[in-house]
Amino acid sequence: MSTMFDLLNRVRENPGMYIGYPSINSLFMFLNGYEVARGEMGIDLTKAEELFYDDFQPWLQQKLGVRSVTSWAKLIMLSCHDERAGFEKFFELLAEFQQRSASADEQSDPISA
Repeated sequence: MSTMFDLLNRVRENPGMYIGYPSINSLFMFLNGYEVARGEMGIDLTKAEELFYDDFQPWLQQKLGVRSVTSWAKLIMLSCHDERAGFEKFFELLAEFQQRSASADEQSDPISA
């Protein structure tokens, strides 16, 4: 089974097929639906997916210096002029988040030290 990140790569390459057009808010709803669907089917999220759903919002708030209960999509739109720009910015931020997460895992892994 593909992971959420495999699916996100396909969405990025062909957003029209999955969410209609490049839109940060449509992507946000798509990812919420993905999480709900996995739960409804009794399929556990991967560790990386859980990390995204649990930590992306707080990480983004800290990165942007914003304290808010609003969605990460709305936080991204604070610095973007339209939905397409927000869509593209999400993937930049996701890559940074994943890099940070990978670095943290390496630092906490005694085998790689």
